[in-house]
Amino acid sequence: MRDYFEQGPIRPPSEATSLLIRVTRNCPWNKCAFCHTYKNSKFSLRKTEEVKEEIQLMKDIADEVRALSWRLGFAGKVTKEVVEYIYSLPDSYGEGFRIIAVWLYFGGKSVFLQDANTIMVKNRDLVDILKTIKEKFPQVERITSYGRSSTIAKRKSVEDLKELYLAGLTRLHVGMESGYDFLLKYVSKGATAKDHIEAGVKVKKSGIELSEYYILGLGGKKWWRQHAIESAKVLNQINPDFIRIRTLKLLPIMPLYKKVEEGDFLLQSEEEMIIEERLLIEKLEGINSYFLSDHILNLLGELEGRLPQDKERMLAIIDRFLSLPKEEKLNYMLGRRATIYETMDDMKDPELYSQVNQLISQIESEKSGSVEE
Repeated sequence: MRDYFEQGPIRPPSEATSLLIRVTRNCPWNKCAFCHTYKNSKFSLRKTEEVKEEIQLMKDIADEVRALSWRLGFAGKVTKEVVEYIYSLPDSYGEGFRIIAVWLYFGGKSVFLQDANTIMVKNRDLVDILKTIKEKFPQVERITSYGRSSTIAKRKSVEDLKELYLAGLTRLHVGMESGYDFLLKYVSKGATAKDHIEAGVKVKKSGIELSEYYILGLGGKKWWRQHAIESAKVLNQINPDFIRIRTLKLLPIMPLYKKVEEGDFLLQSEEEMIIEERLLIEKLEGINSYFLSDHILNLLGELEGRLPQDKERMLAIIDRFLSLPKEEKLNYMLGRRATIYETMDDMKDPELYSQVNQLISQIESEKSGSVEE
């Protein structure tokens, strides 16, 4: 059986156990100065029939995986043993089988539509795809996708979004990044604060859940304060279901990297970005969004909670970090970056703390200077 179907390069961390279905290829905008994912890649829409054929193929593979489960004595359930069996026979079961088996093992109840801006697809085609997913996989409870604010604001009505919701689209992930118009233009986001608000309000009215993303450090040393304050103003007007934090990481391929080399954009320190995050949370008012720091690049992964009731607790977590002695602060930052720590409480483990200190000594020995330098 043919088992190849297209999959794009990325998905949100919260979609780690979702089946990825590629509806579009790459990004139609592809100009953001802080992004490298689709650079040098051409955008294209996939034909609806082609996507539906792949969904049918996924269904056929899922049926075969369940049949294999019966043959192995697991009564159609996709257990760890079934997945391991498939992985043990790569000549018989290719990547498609492995993807579907793992998806079913984790429940097979969530789907993510790729790539960067699937919401731009014509409503009739997207509805067709959504209905096909629900028909072939009736157990699916959640279908999500990325969507650009500018696309939603300019090309989708509330009625359009309601139609998608009724067809099965349950959540949109929107990269707000910032609510500060100057900064949005500086990083070539292709959207304004007004676009963010209009799009967000439309999505909320439609019944679709909304995740808005904010990038810590995107304002640099010059504009961090305006970045946090103006972004909070936008989020306060949207009241998204989720506010998700991401931390700026620059690579040479990114246009913003060149601005750093030229001295125009000044990167913040880890501590300065945490001060920025505190200001953002402090300014979030009148909303009941769930705040998450669900990415490995975020320094304080334990920052999570429902607004407004968890606001003071989250601010206290930040204040705890900021009040750490210099040596402990350095230990935590390196331990987190080395994936030794998940939270500040992990520093209480003497073995882990010692492990990080040894790493600090090793780095200082190799570089003949302090880690901070």
